[in-house]
Amino acid sequence: MRKKPAVIEAVNNLYERALNKGRLTRTPLFWRDYDQVFPELRKLEAEYPAIRAECLELLNMRDQITDVETLGGKYTAGGIHSIQWKSFLFKMGAFVEDNCRRCPRTAAALANIPGVYLAFFSILSPRQYITPHFGYYKGFLRYHLGVIIPENNAGDACWLRLNDDPEVNANHDLERISEGEKYYWHDGEGVIFDDTLLHDASNESDDMRVVLWVDIRRPLPRILDWLQRGFLWAAFKHPYFKQRRQDATVPFSTRGVDNGKPVKTPA
Repeated sequence: MRKKPAVIEAVNNLYERALNKGRLTRTPLFWRDYDQVFPELRKLEAEYPAIRAECLELLNMRDQITDVETLGGKYTAGGIHSIQWKSFLFKMGAFVEDNCRRCPRTAAALANIPGVYLAFFSILSPRQYITPHFGYYKGFLRYHLGVIIPENNAGDACWLRLNDDPEVNANHDLERISEGEKYYWHDGEGVIFDDTLLHDASNESDDMRVVLWVDIRRPLPRILDWLQRGFLWAAFKHPYFKQRRQDATVPFSTRGVDNGKPVKTPA
């Protein structure tokens, strides 16, 4: 993983100071009672059977799906991403139209959620471990929906671990990840967390684990929200993100048609 650009580091530091001074609200470590703030996520979860069915169909062609290591270009090259981990991209600033045509119900559900900037199926192969690391940008909150969880995690084999200790995070102390708390994914269950905290994850099962990964704009006071929207609008206009979307496209052979019927993709 590459070093973050200076502007991102500066913005992240501003967020952290505001959180430390109580000017912004910290989310729970693993936030599941988010109905009042993100009611649209419950509507997404109601689409879980259709989302799972589309994902299962997609896995028949998983060799064509982008590796996470290449999803973010130079930023995700090497490091924690050099494992058997794939990403079927729906949105990175803008929607990836061909990919949305392959999973129209999932894409339509995502299009109805305000503030989504990044969304993809995170497909982690069996016996793979994502080593301790810190996320990219504090202006987002991360949401995971369990889509295909081996045996619905009956043996607690698939987990995400977070350490929110301020000292550990300030010092970037990767070795103290063992002191963190684990969350165990389940089919159809959603959770929100701050991925800029120290975290790791693992699929210790013998089967594929898939979650729908969504980065949502962090709720802010009105003026700060406007500033953040402007910052993100400008950032995602950069050609870098257009190239990432092109690289992650799985070409759809009959454009605009799904099983012989026209498909409307999100704008």
